[in-house]
Amino acid sequence: MGACLGACSLLSCASCLCGSAPCILCGCCPSSRNSTISRLIFTAFLFLGVLVSIIMLSPGVESQLHNLPWVCDEGARSPVVLRSHIDCGSLLGHRAVYRMCFATAAFFFLFTLLMTCVHSSRDPRAAIQNGFWFFKFLVFIGITVGAFYIPNGSFTNIWFYFGVVGSFLFILIQLVLVIDFAHSWNQRWLGRAEERDSRAWYAGLSFFTLLFYSLSIAAVTLFYIYYTQPSTCYEGKVFISLNLILCFCVSIIAVLPKVQEAQPNSGLLQASAVTLYTMFVTWLALSNVPDQKCNPHLLTNGTVLAGAEGYVTQWWDAPSIVGLIVFILCTLFISLRSSDHQQVNSLMRTEECPPVLEATQQQQVVACEGRAFDNEQDGVTYSYSFFHFCLLLASLHVMMTLTNWYRPGETQKMTSTWIAVWVKICASWAGLLLYLWTLVAPLLLPNRDFS
Repeated sequence: MGACLGACSLLSCASCLCGSAPCILCGCCPSSRNSTISRLIFTAFLFLGVLVSIIMLSPGVESQLHNLPWVCDEGARSPVVLRSHIDCGSLLGHRAVYRMCFATAAFFFLFTLLMTCVHSSRDPRAAIQNGFWFFKFLVFIGITVGAFYIPNGSFTNIWFYFGVVGSFLFILIQLVLVIDFAHSWNQRWLGRAEERDSRAWYAGLSFFTLLFYSLSIAAVTLFYIYYTQPSTCYEGKVFISLNLILCFCVSIIAVLPKVQEAQPNSGLLQASAVTLYTMFVTWLALSNVPDQKCNPHLLTNGTVLAGAEGYVTQWWDAPSIVGLIVFILCTLFISLRSSDHQQVNSLMRTEECPPVLEATQQQQVVACEGRAFDNEQDGVTYSYSFFHFCLLLASLHVMMTLTNWYRPGETQKMTSTWIAVWVKICASWAGLLLYLWTLVAPLLLPNRDFS
């Protein structure tokens, strides 16, 4: 009897996978907006691809990849060595990551095209966006299986450049999210300080602002210690010094009277968060410098002895781990965010929920207890197409993060290149220019409404 009841419960929840909207036919999910649940489930698809990629990088799994048709041409009888003591199985792990992330990117690219110009849930395509999860999962599995049978050829080399471009754009999106988060944080704490007439909120903002700037200064000091040498590493010195100067300049501009008058919520908290993120991107760039003297994280030092069989590669260095954590947080923020910053909404193709509509949705939450409710009948709360495009870029970015931005060469070697360094440094400069634009845009375009 208990087994029958359990089976009925599973069948009830299974309707969530095939319905026209997630969980709208059953009570297995808490009350929530349809748009939020859909974004979270699509993000779960992305995280599933990331998890599979991480598993395929582990040494135990790499030994099983020789059964696939795109193994190294030489095979196990003639192992290919990458730089110092890195066998062919490690290269296979990176090829697996490239194919897994290709499948994830192709899946989201398909939905980017399919969901173009969807304006409300009354559009028939909205039912595909918000439902039929079982069938979408089958499509995802089918694309993944097909990706693993792509002939090797020049696929990996070509896809590397797609990853470079996509990762560059996603780094900019991450900066926009950092600005949005800091702006919302600053606005809420200032509002609570005014409501409760308490200086504790001001002290909290000052504390975190000083903390972010202190961490940034500490990062710059460590960069000069570990990534530069007195008689060499001139590129690293220029990158560190230039980014430090640019961050100082935008911090000064953020508190200028004219900027404060046009944007009352602008302040040093946002500038300190942008500074800290810029130093993080600078760190990622320096970790890819292809010079052993200027880069302690270079792959040639990333090996440990593994008994009589030789060496096992340690791919997980500090920049990769921190980069993966930042990637996960930003991707979740894309799925859950509802910004009240008009310029960020314009950049991220989302809309602020009006108070009247917000009250109506609260009534729907009470009426649809235990179910998801459709909150997009009058208009979508985010651009379906742009959301999938962001996840596409996230797929490319995590591919480059997991592979340390190392390029597969013609001789089956994974090598660090200056391309990765310049892409990240240029992304940090573009991000600072983007933040500068959010500060001065109301001054340069006084006839445009930025409220």
